[in-house]
Amino acid sequence: MDRPDSDPAALADSGAGPADIDRILGLLVERGLVSAEHRDGTVRYRAAPPVLALGPLLESRRAALHRVESLVGDLAERHRSAQSYVPVEVLSGTVAIRRRLLAMQRQARHEVCSFVPAMPVPQVLTFQDNFEEAEREAMDRGVTLRAVVERGCLEQPDTARTLADVVAHGQQISVVEDLPIKMVLVDRRVALLPLDPERDEVEPVALVVHRSGLLAGLQSLFEQHFARGRLLGAHGAEGPGGGRELDATDRQIVGLLHIGLTDAAMARQLGMGHRTVQRRLRALMEEAGAVTRFQLGWHAARAGWLDGETADSVPPQGS
Repeated sequence: MDRPDSDPAALADSGAGPADIDRILGLLVERGLVSAEHRDGTVRYRAAPPVLALGPLLESRRAALHRVESLVGDLAERHRSAQSYVPVEVLSGTVAIRRRLLAMQRQARHEVCSFVPAMPVPQVLTFQDNFEEAEREAMDRGVTLRAVVERGCLEQPDTARTLADVVAHGQQISVVEDLPIKMVLVDRRVALLPLDPERDEVEPVALVVHRSGLLAGLQSLFEQHFARGRLLGAHGAEGPGGGRELDATDRQIVGLLHIGLTDAAMARQLGMGHRTVQRRLRALMEEAGAVTRFQLGWHAARAGWLDGETADSVPPQGS
């Protein structure tokens, strides 16, 4: 690695004998970790780039571990089913909760639903880490992701970027003012939620709820909040209903205004100045002939400036 284009003799100071050096170099070439080039009657060896040489092996091992983890989860479920039925399990500690949360999502076949409150305290698994470790892979397998997030999450730049990535992949994010609890439901068969959210700062304890009346109630709670919120749009395609085509930034501003973000929060998420956001909002209001932001929102929906909105879906002003 440190001495490209070395011949076997140049590696003699490694402590191995000539025969061992030749044998090891042959194995490295065979495995694609080293390339050999015949030059001037001498064979010279060069290490392959580690990312290219070892990346596929690392990915293969990671996939194998995921399969084993899924198998362990299936075995645990079969073991639980064979015992006397217990609809609720109790998990204690960050490691146990994190392991179960990731396993649940990696075993998902159809849908993962979640409540994502804006948490001021450390979490077992952050929204960003969960996306990288479980949700991205679930989306690649065709699993539907639906989440209800508190508006405060959009004021956190890292979370806002991750949410935008999720929406860009066609998943559904509904934004609400507040949530009662954090929760993950998988395939309408199992849910995970904290026993006492205030204990997360000390020693977190979580409940795993299996098929039962309690699970049905939690699913209903999710559906009510999802329907109550406003869908976070991808902000890009021209909407139906006429009006000029907004540029990407104006469309984002209108979309964020639609879900109730303040000017300061919009500026942080878009990475621009507070006054710049206000100036662009004023320009949009002038173009729409709106005196208030409520009127701007009404015009945006009528003009097709909001993803998923059509003119027919918006009632006339004053109705």
